[in-house]
Amino acid sequence: MIPAIEAQSVSVRIGAKALLDAVSFTIEAGSTVALVGPNGAGKSTLLRALAGELKPSSGTVRLKGRPVAAYPAGELARHRAVLSQSISVAFPFTVAEIVRMGAGDRSGAPVDALVDAALEEVELGDFRERIITTLSGGEQQRAQFARVLVQLRCGEAAHGPGLLLLDEPTASLDLKHQLDVLEIARRCAARGVTVIAILHDLNLAALFAGRVIVLDRGRLAGDGVPAATITDAMVEAVFGVVGAVGEAGASGLPCVLPHQARSATARR
Repeated sequence: MIPAIEAQSVSVRIGAKALLDAVSFTIEAGSTVALVGPNGAGKSTLLRALAGELKPSSGTVRLKGRPVAAYPAGELARHRAVLSQSISVAFPFTVAEIVRMGAGDRSGAPVDALVDAALEEVELGDFRERIITTLSGGEQQRAQFARVLVQLRCGEAAHGPGLLLLDEPTASLDLKHQLDVLEIARRCAARGVTVIAILHDLNLAALFAGRVIVLDRGRLAGDGVPAATITDAMVEAVFGVVGAVGEAGASGLPCVLPHQARSATARR
């Protein structure tokens, strides 16, 4: 079976500085993957390379077996959807208009139904006629999430399940909506969508993902199921905090409690 997405020795450099250094992995369709690491580890750079928004200095990204650079922009948009960390809207679009942008130039009753369903899924059905800039930051983030859900659905109609890339999708959200967004992403994966999400909260990463990829200073520092990657050794080596990882009751998932930890004196 052809993997959903592959990174083959992907490096990104600015002058002498390596933002990514020979990162390689293969992700199968329908996977839920959390991308974690400290600030400046290269997470957003990697996500942009996977999305085809950033050309690697060396190495190759393949989407469904084909170099991502070989996709024309319009076709690429039908195979993958990206929710960026921060999106500014300068014009007075309504929430429904923002969400409808996910459909591109498509229109008609099927698109109307997708927009309605996405708004309900993110609990913004009653906000459809509100101007997007009058919403809170978290509400705006959920509206943008609904937009990429519409984009995914439109692409699936022609090409099957695609790739969903999320850059800190929970950053502006309260606890309930953090869990809601990740549950929606998991439902996408259940129908075959491949989901890769940058998450700073290691507990959310353990709860959401079947696989955790750890980046540190541009290099792959861990890759596996949450219990094998979110460990005391990794958290100390990568984040500089020791003794933070426990176990979340009967689930067996790792649980990170940094308020009980002491700072490491130096990173390894």
